[in-house]
Amino acid sequence: MRLPIAFRILGALLMMFSFTMLPPALVSVLFKDGVTIIFINTFLGTLLAGFLLWLLFRHNDSELRARDGFLITFLFYVALGTVGAFPLVQQAGIGLSWPDALFESLSGLTTTGATVITGLDDLPESILFYRQWLQWLGGMGIIVLAVAILPMLGIGGMQLYRAETPGPVKDSKLTPRITQTAAALWVIYVGLTTFCAFAYWVAGMSVFDAICHSFSTVAIGGFSTHDASIGYFDSPLIESVAMFFMIISGINFSLHFFTLREKGDILHYFHDEEVVTYLRILAFGILLVTIILASLNVYEPLTAFRMASFEVVSIFTTTGFATADFSAWPSILPFLVFFGAFFGACAGSTGGGIKIYRILLIWKQGVREIYRLIHPNAIFPIRINRRPVSSKIVEAVWGFFSFYVIIFALMYLALLATGMDAITAFSAVGASINNLGPGLGDVAYHYNGITDTAKLLLCFTMMLGRLEIFTLLVLFTPMFWEG
Repeated sequence: MRLPIAFRILGALLMMFSFTMLPPALVSVLFKDGVTIIFINTFLGTLLAGFLLWLLFRHNDSELRARDGFLITFLFYVALGTVGAFPLVQQAGIGLSWPDALFESLSGLTTTGATVITGLDDLPESILFYRQWLQWLGGMGIIVLAVAILPMLGIGGMQLYRAETPGPVKDSKLTPRITQTAAALWVIYVGLTTFCAFAYWVAGMSVFDAICHSFSTVAIGGFSTHDASIGYFDSPLIESVAMFFMIISGINFSLHFFTLREKGDILHYFHDEEVVTYLRILAFGILLVTIILASLNVYEPLTAFRMASFEVVSIFTTTGFATADFSAWPSILPFLVFFGAFFGACAGSTGGGIKIYRILLIWKQGVREIYRLIHPNAIFPIRINRRPVSSKIVEAVWGFFSFYVIIFALMYLALLATGMDAITAFSAVGASINNLGPGLGDVAYHYNGITDTAKLLLCFTMMLGRLEIFTLLVLFTPMFWEG
């Protein structure tokens, strides 16, 4: 393992990231909230740290290998989480400790949306903007942005792209060159964010709220500028806009690319088995939760449909917005809704969870094993979109799922050891590893009441979920450090 080249690229990435402190600083100037100096200090400190790191290792210009990409991605997220915590620690009105600030920062960058901050409505506008901004940067993955720029510095980017891109199929490229792929993804990402902000504004949000919520909606992050989240606006139209863009952002971005290339032809969405399964799960979840809410007289039928629709879409896509407290719903509803986040969004989207593509493969593999019991000598290929799936991908999915279960169990036991009750610990791990945010029990509203040890454990869990487990676990194998 060649640490010098990793540190050189990390320095370049930190210099790039330092400039992301300027938009919040500008917001602070516009609103005159007195926080500008915090972002300027962070900008200068990050720029200087990145430059010194790059300067020390600038002569290490060896070719970037795949294993280097894993290390750089991990180091970059740790560095970004630490740097991102600086403005939150410096803002006296919040009163965050370092573990709290690191938790909030990584929650934003991993698009988890779990928060330790209360009293959002009273915070300076620039701090509110900054939280949303972190999620937007983390949504598509700032590494994907980096691979479009690093080649200009003589640094290849495919290894970074493969290490960071979520989903089971990491080697597919939309365009022949990886920089063009990254650029195409970001054009779509920025375009969706722009349309989402405009739709929110038309629906009744202020310009500031519309921009901020568009960041966390398209990133499927769930941060809000209000403690009551989307429920603050009490508007069916705003909720409809949020649901539409949450659903769209939960679809594989390569399909959005093909839509643009085919000049708006949307039929291919409905020819994709993963998207159809994704929409069916959402529809079934909405129907089931609506029926239970109405039958238990929690709401009138129309209100039950409205509440069920929003909460199911928000939780199942792992966004985490709220219009109601689903954790307080009776019967099996809290767990029914929460378990939807384990399915998650589509591969290649900004969403979290196991991903629909993997769920499909696991289901089809299970069905195939049943068929084999009936016809032991027959061959039953697994197909998605009428194309056979290679055994390599199926094995990778089962490997991911196995480690997912093991990591979940270990983190659950670790949180129990910190003194959490069983329901809180289970939901905290589920909300973190699926990059969801809100949980059940003591973490239904915020994570402010848990111990610092638990927060640090969940920071690690959020990174595991965002980096698809293997990208992080590979660093803990002796083989990775050999050679």
